[in-house]
Parts: sequence; C-alpha cells; structure tokens
Amino acid sequence: MSRQLLLDVMVGKLSTYLRMCGYDTVYAGEENLEADAAIRERAHASGRTLVTRDRDLAASTDGAILLTDREIEGQLAELQAHGVDIDLPNEPERCSVCNGRVDAIESGERPEHAPDGVTVWQCRDCGQFFWKGSHWEQVQETIENFSQ
Repeated sequence: MSRQLLLDVMVGKLSTYLRMCGYDTVYAGEENLEADAAIRERAHASGRTLVTRDRDLAASTDGAILLTDREIEGQLAELQAHGVDIDLPNEPERCSVCNGRVDAIESGERPEHAPDGVTVWQCRDCGQFFWKGSHWEQVQETIENFSQ
C-alpha cells in the first residue's frame, strides 16, 4: 500500500488522521481540485491512491479506495480493511495541517504556549508547532475505538 494518498472533498476529515498516522496525504479541497477528471489525473500523475466516497470516481480511477461510511470511525475501519495501517507513530512525521514534514525542535525554540516537559515538533513548510497533547490523545482514542 502506497503511503501517498489523495482524498477527495467527500472524505476530507480523514486528512488529519492519515497525516497523523504518517501518510503523505493530499486533500483535493486544499489543492482546488474539484472536477473528477482533475482529481483522477492528479492521483495518476503523482502515483497517489485515491480515497473517495464517489462511486463513479472510484470506478474510473485505477487502484482507488471506495469508502461507504459517513462517520470517521467507519471510514478508518474501511481503510484498514483495504490495507491502510491506521496507527499513530511514536513520533509525528507529518503536519496535520499542511502535510509537510515535521522535526523535533530544541527546547530554546519552543513556543511559549507549549506545555513544559513535552517534545515539540515544528512543520518545515507552514511552521505549525505540535506536541502530544489532548488532540493526539483524542485521535488515539478514536483509532482504538474503531479497531476493537
């Protein structure tokens, strides 16, 4: 399974989860890709696996993953059934906001609003800061709940 995915606008909420799980995930809505032909071409040209709820788009795109569930937990379960490993890594690899790579930062570079005693990562592309806090825990809980 490719670790490069393209999500259409029908499953955009998944982008945060998949990026946090380490997948290089492009969201069509962030790329102004609306027409099926443009989405299909982008998936093909970039070697990305298309993830969609659009039956016609999935049927006309080689290797696409068609999801049927409307809820995030069901969609994550469907992805896992298609061989997409849904699990948070020990350390973040991708920015959940823009999909850029993240690096751990030195303690002197950490933002004032970051809690003391936690490792902080920063996105190379958008500059967003991340640490394992309540959002990380909520995503982990969602992943644990669907996989039971």
